[in-house]
Amino acid sequence: MKKLLLLMTSFLIGGMSFSQFQVGHTTVTYNDATRSGGFGSGGGAGRQIQCEIYYPSIIAGEDTPIEFSEFPVITFGHGFAMSWDAYSNIWEHLVPKGYILIFPRTEGGLLPGPSHLDFGKDLVVATNRFIQDCNTPGNFFVSKYNGKNAVMGHSMGGGASFLAAAESNAPFNILVGLAPAETSPLASTAAASVTIPALVLSGSSDAVTPAADHHQLIYDNLPTSSCLNFVTITGGAHCYFANSNFNCDFGESSSGGTITIDRAEQQDILFDVIDPYLAFYLKHECSEWTTFQNELTTDSRIVVQDDCSYELPVANQITAVGTTLSTTIPNPSLTLNWYFDGDSIPGATNTSFTITSSVSGNYTAVFTDEFGCQAISDPYAYTSGTNSISENENSSISFYPNPTTGIITLLNTGEEKEAHLVSIDGKIIQTFLLKNNAQINLSKLNSGVYFIQTETTTNIINKQN
Repeated sequence: MKKLLLLMTSFLIGGMSFSQFQVGHTTVTYNDATRSGGFGSGGGAGRQIQCEIYYPSIIAGEDTPIEFSEFPVITFGHGFAMSWDAYSNIWEHLVPKGYILIFPRTEGGLLPGPSHLDFGKDLVVATNRFIQDCNTPGNFFVSKYNGKNAVMGHSMGGGASFLAAAESNAPFNILVGLAPAETSPLASTAAASVTIPALVLSGSSDAVTPAADHHQLIYDNLPTSSCLNFVTITGGAHCYFANSNFNCDFGESSSGGTITIDRAEQQDILFDVIDPYLAFYLKHECSEWTTFQNELTTDSRIVVQDDCSYELPVANQITAVGTTLSTTIPNPSLTLNWYFDGDSIPGATNTSFTITSSVSGNYTAVFTDEFGCQAISDPYAYTSGTNSISENENSSISFYPNPTTGIITLLNTGEEKEAHLVSIDGKIIQTFLLKNNAQINLSKLNSGVYFIQTETTTNIINKQN
């Protein structure tokens, strides 16, 4: 028995410590019936788009079973005169972390010159067809896609990524360009139509595609409404984003750049930057946004242009008046939902919520942003039978209509008294004499919860637009 327990303990410890997947590989050829050419065969009529796909696998190898989970997808464009296998550093790093990598092999030759536009379209077609396969019963990748994807590329493939993201049927959530090269048609022109978050990485010693004429030019044309980041690796090269490749390395050696770091150092910096970025946008790991921001602000090996105003959501706290809980939404882009003991309350999405349950427990206000990141208020502990306002039950004051979009009429059968109109944060908005049939105009106030308070009573008003 002791031996069995020891074996079980060892297995559990091993299971907890093992956090990386094996790398599986398969080859798939897609087609685009509206175009001709390409690379590969067997994909169907039209242009052939052979893709090397690397995925998280139970066992490393060719066509081995994919892991039992859902993963984000990254479609990667290779550089000019470079083949997909020059980027083994990319898939060997990212696949074990839980990403599927798609490498289209089209437009890889020296002669005739590559079609940048076709390559950009190939990135889109490959991604859309892969997504389609993920929804096709019996397909190898069915139900393995988590719904998030990126287009990423190096040099020519980086520029083509901008052409791809500007396509009307582009499915991408984010774009990552590694020393993106200007293309024909111009990637810098296409960038103006790219509305997704974009991260561009550049080497300060890149003499193959100097930043001013390529990476920076493309980046500067991106719409500022998106979340944008430009990272320059000090002393970095053009080719060092990939593994050693004769064509790229020969071009760089004859370009005259003064490179001050080695390939391994540049790739370490690359992954330090993109790991938290990809995890945030593609895996819904919200804490990685803070990791990414810390990398941008503290890493002395990089110089950063940060054109992004996104911040993780914050929570406003709960105000309780009797059994009515209220809060305000700190940012109009956030959605609100009330929770009880950690479970969402269906339909409870207004800024005020009245407790009707006889069950004691903790209520929280949960604020959610467009990326699914959440901020949670401090809990409000409700004890059944102890949170009512006895003054209101016997109050001589009432008012109508409630909710209101404008004027409310007060009914007071008791003596006249001073009252205050108070906002949810405790500020007195108006002081008035409380008398029968008095009217208060709330039309200029923002929608939300307000209180009419006297020395002995508190009444709640819901103002709507």
